[in-house]
Amino acid sequence: MTTRRAPGYVELATRGQLARRVRTLQEFLHSCTVCPRRCAVDRRNELGECATGSQAVVASWTPHFGEEPAISAKRGSGTVFLANCNLRCAFCQNHEISQGKRTSSSSTTSTEELAAIFVELQNRGCHNINWVSPTHQVPQLTAALELAAHRGLAIPVVYNSNGYDSVEVLRLLDGVVDVYMPDLKYSDTVTGNELSGAQDYPLHARTAILEMFRQVGDKWILDDEGALVRGLLIRLLVLPNDLAGVEESLRWIAEELSPRVGISLMAQYYPAHRTQNQAQYPLLCRTISAGEWGRALESLEHWMDGDHHNVQDHQSSPRYYRPDFSDPEVPFADIDDFI
Repeated sequence: MTTRRAPGYVELATRGQLARRVRTLQEFLHSCTVCPRRCAVDRRNELGECATGSQAVVASWTPHFGEEPAISAKRGSGTVFLANCNLRCAFCQNHEISQGKRTSSSSTTSTEELAAIFVELQNRGCHNINWVSPTHQVPQLTAALELAAHRGLAIPVVYNSNGYDSVEVLRLLDGVVDVYMPDLKYSDTVTGNELSGAQDYPLHARTAILEMFRQVGDKWILDDEGALVRGLLIRLLVLPNDLAGVEESLRWIAEELSPRVGISLMAQYYPAHRTQNQAQYPLLCRTISAGEWGRALESLEHWMDGDHHNVQDHQSSPRYYRPDFSDPEVPFADIDDFI
């Protein structure tokens, strides 16, 4: 445990270094290389493959009590759900906000407005600012963070991504992001392409996570309330029929990073979005079985020996984690279950 200290981005902002990084990140938008898709679209004038231009698009922002205990802790995580996505996951549980049409634009959020959201979440007592699906909007987010830092923002930033991140972008976040919480969705390239429309997902995600690990390592720093203020937590969603390849991902983490890396093993899968079509996705038309969950738990115990793991409840998770973004202020209607 440790008492609260100012995040690194505060000092970077004070010294003017964060502003310089923001300018560099903005240049990535000119012929977009913000994510591994490298679509080369000039996002100042048109939408990229992520259905997003040069302005931030925010779907919802709220204190969230249903993240991992070290993220939500006692006072909630200041989640900022970014609209659209650079993946097209067939089973996306946030598909209402993530699967934007590439031929249409969404209402945008200015840098000023986004900075105000960050400060408001801090004022409401949140432990952190939790960027949910930030990959395609990092230039916009860091610009708002730089402004918010000058207005008193001083709580950790959580980078909560799908793992399909650019190493070049992540290097510019060194010292800016305090907690990395990426997905590692698949261990198989073909599956990643079929289910998320991402070529070489395991390669890009593993390379990105290696960079995250380089920055924060396998040790956790917690504050006096048990909230994570610095560290790495990798999310593994168990899919039916072992489509995620969880054991292989755990083996890779243990051998290439460290067996002490924090793992969040997730049982919350349920058929959502396109996987509700049983004929099209026959292997994903059900929740995971007790046997599949048990094998994932065995793999976690076999490969990892750290203390910082979060394991969801197999029976209740598919019911609890069902957001409804038709009410952006309370996307999780069962919020009382989390408190």
